[in-house]
Order: sequence, then C-alpha cells, then structure tokens
Amino acid sequence: MKSKGDGTAGTVNWGVFIDRDGTVTEEVGYVNHPFRLRLISGAAEAVARLNRAGVPAILATNQAGVARGYFTEEVLLEVRARLVEMLADLGARFDLLLHCPHHPDVGAPPYRKNCDCRKPKPGMLLEGSKRLGLDPARCYVVGDKISDVAFARSCGARGVMVLTGYGLGEYEYDRKKWTIEPDHVADDLAAAVNWILDREGLS
Repeated sequence: MKSKGDGTAGTVNWGVFIDRDGTVTEEVGYVNHPFRLRLISGAAEAVARLNRAGVPAILATNQAGVARGYFTEEVLLEVRARLVEMLADLGARFDLLLHCPHHPDVGAPPYRKNCDCRKPKPGMLLEGSKRLGLDPARCYVVGDKISDVAFARSCGARGVMVLTGYGLGEYEYDRKKWTIEPDHVADDLAAAVNWILDREGLS
C-alpha cells in the first residue's frame, strides 16, 4: 500500500474514503497519463465541503494497472500529483491519498501479490483510519462499484454507491446478484457528501 498525506485529522473521529475512477474522476479505463484525468462535475466542491466541515477526506483507489504493466508506479504518482493540483485549483484537498498497485493473479513481484490493501479487503481503510486517528466503523466509503460497499463492510463502515462511472450499470443490471446493499445510493459524489453531512448533522 502506498500513501501520501501529512497524517493530520479533522475535527471528528470519522472520515470519508473516496474511490477515484468513476467517483472523483471520469471513468476512462486505465489512466496512463496525467492529462487523461477529468474531474466529474461537482466532485471538487464535494471534497471541499468535507474540508470545510472538518471531515477528513481520504482517497482510496485500486490501481492494478501497475501490476498489469500498463504503466509504472512513477506514472501513477504523476497522475496523483495532477489530481492534487486539479483539486487545489478548485479549493479542495484530500487529507490522505492511498492506492493499491497490486493484483493477486497477474504481473510479477512485488506487484503480483495477494495483499490486504486491494479493495474490498480492509487494508486501506484500516491504514487511513490509523494514520488520521479515526474509528473505521464510524467512517463512510463512497464509490461506483458494489466492491466499494464491500470495502466499507469489511470494517463495519457505511457504504455509499454513486451512479457515475460503473455505478449506473452495476445498479441497473447487476444488483439482483448483490449479496450486500449500499447504505445509500447517490447520483454522484456531490449528492453522496450531501447525504453524509446531513446524516451527521453537519450540512
């Protein structure tokens, strides 16, 4: 698991773990260049609302393109730096950025690895909570796949599914096969953050 952040928490003992592709940025497949990133409308303001409310915002993203050989981890870090820059230009920031570059079945060591940090396993949620002094069971996860909800459940957190990225297709065509249900389904990250802050009395 790789991370970036200063390890400082907000004013609450919970945070919001947010997927990248399809949730913060448009789903375009494996992002092998920083300038392929496109923010989803309203996503930066949603992160900024968490910032203003004193709620830690944590990016937690699987990036198995590294293990698959589609791009190097150095390129991934360049993409991450671009995301930080794009958000900063709009007055938003992540308190911590976590990614898993591994895949259990493809690639070569050290990236071919049955790790604990690949969602839906709990590694990134536990690591982020430890770094920021959060109670993982009080946290929220927002993502565009049911696996993000499973990631939340791995620590007793609440999972919010957004209908951007792969979300709409998973919700309309695959939900009969789900073995878990989201705590909430939102149109996008902005709506998800609205729901979370309202639920916590911070809206």
